[in-house]
Amino acid sequence: MKEYITPPTVEVPRETNITDLLEQQVLSAPQRPLFARQSAPGQWTDVTASAFHDDVRTLARGLAAAGLEAGDRVGIMSPTRYEWTLVDFAIWYAGAVTVPIYETSSPSQVAWIVSDANVRAVVCETARHRGVVDTAIRQEQLEPLLGGWLMEDEGLDELRALAAQGPDETQMESRRTAANLPDLATIIYTSGTTGKPKGCELTHGNFAELSLQTLSSGLGDIVHPNSSTVMFIPLAHVFARFISVLAVAAGAKVGHTADVKQLVPDLQSFRPTFLLAVPRVFEKVYNSAKMKADAGGKGKIFAAGTQTAIDFSKAQAEGRVPLVLRAKHALFGKLLYGKIRDAMGGRVQHAVSGGGPLGARLAHYFTGIGLSIMEGYGLTETTAPVTVGRPGEIKIGTVGKPIPGNGIRIADDGEILARGVCLMRGYHNRPDVTEQEIVDGWFHTGDIGSLDDEGYLTITGRKKEIIVTAGGKNVIPAQLEDQIRADALVSQCVVVGDGRPFIAALVTLDAEVLPGWIQQQGLPADTPAEELTTHPTVVDHIQKAIDRANASVSQAESIRSFRIAPVDFTIESGQLTPSLKLKRNVVLKDFEPLVEELYSAPKPA
Repeated sequence: MKEYITPPTVEVPRETNITDLLEQQVLSAPQRPLFARQSAPGQWTDVTASAFHDDVRTLARGLAAAGLEAGDRVGIMSPTRYEWTLVDFAIWYAGAVTVPIYETSSPSQVAWIVSDANVRAVVCETARHRGVVDTAIRQEQLEPLLGGWLMEDEGLDELRALAAQGPDETQMESRRTAANLPDLATIIYTSGTTGKPKGCELTHGNFAELSLQTLSSGLGDIVHPNSSTVMFIPLAHVFARFISVLAVAAGAKVGHTADVKQLVPDLQSFRPTFLLAVPRVFEKVYNSAKMKADAGGKGKIFAAGTQTAIDFSKAQAEGRVPLVLRAKHALFGKLLYGKIRDAMGGRVQHAVSGGGPLGARLAHYFTGIGLSIMEGYGLTETTAPVTVGRPGEIKIGTVGKPIPGNGIRIADDGEILARGVCLMRGYHNRPDVTEQEIVDGWFHTGDIGSLDDEGYLTITGRKKEIIVTAGGKNVIPAQLEDQIRADALVSQCVVVGDGRPFIAALVTLDAEVLPGWIQQQGLPADTPAEELTTHPTVVDHIQKAIDRANASVSQAESIRSFRIAPVDFTIESGQLTPSLKLKRNVVLKDFEPLVEELYSAPKPA
């Protein structure tokens, strides 16, 4: 087995918990803005460490006055917004445990989480969310909740008013300080690509110590008191949640936006210095810029600028940039790259990408235009990052090296094992699964990959998703899917062929890109979606995207046939998880007739 362990670089006292990170900010710089709230489009109002701290303590006392005891579980069901983090910290200050619930969850999903985690109270964004919770409790005949509060329409004022009846300062401070590094901070339920979601028990140490170890690495040069970011991925997801705690630990400023359609104007008004996103967001940024250039008759200039950015990034990685390439890069910097950076606020220099592979071409492109993207790797079970690239230590195509205090091992069958301060203490109510998945302190991730001699990790795919064709050929679908999905017209791609004579694919079209693309191709704007799935122009475009992907694999692994699905895969249909991961089994079931059509047609040459 090959392994790489990065020793811890800071010693964190055992009695530390997440709330101490905020206490330290209040002690060192009470007037430093930790957050900014959007009071009107384009208008942001800072929230200082002191003001945030005061409100957190008030809400914590309100929770205690409502009857919540130390160790009780409190659910949060809301899209990303400032109050999410506010309530999260209030729960911790009250000595309780936060249980995130995706705002898109159905009553049955909510019922499972509420019952399995023994949730005593909930804080929801809207009355609609609270209605889903009430329906879940009624349908499954669960115990009534102790309390429920809303974030909208000053709904948290009810909790603030209760604070006057809560425990005194000494009692509240005892609640705040009771938890130590090994104690439970939150139960985060996995997205559940298969089966019922499992609750990952993450500790105060998982968040607090991992944050401090992370900041002691080169990432501390990106996340610091003079840095800022806009949070737009779901705070119910472990990735955003960790960054939220990390930002408090660093004293960085965070804004929030839940409407991705408003992301560009929000970035332009907030002007962050770093971003965190899933690969699909970076794909969207690139594709929208490309479509805009094509629509304006500047497609050839954009294509040349793209290739120059990629070539420049690759030359930099090799340590030598030819003078001609340097001159071309400077020219496109004025014509093109600056405008793309301006669309993201003009100050962004670094971004962290997680949740899936970005792809080397896109990583080189963004690096070439002046936005260094550091890919990271982790799961809910590892509190998000176990490895990540960092300034001066980026190898495009890898997801970096282990964060201090963590390690990676590659098993004999290629499976990635992880251990360290990032690792959860176990699955809630599932000691059997915990014992199966964590062996001798190493968590079996289910992903496959490789380590190079310097400790950089490369992800190949999911162990359970390996396709074995009828001819016995092993195919990793992610290698093809990620490349095809990078095409501007493609929204989703799922490779099929398990037990079949050849590899094939289902593809969906991007509804946002499609109208502009149709216009550029000279097709009628009112062409029905059903007709587009078989239209020669569309089919030819997708075929070229597939041909590019096929060039990276052997003929036996290549996609021999494909179909375009009439509708996209969605969270609402259950085909995607809330973090946009593909539920392969659901897609194959829902689109079974289309899959069968692939294999009932004459065998492709």
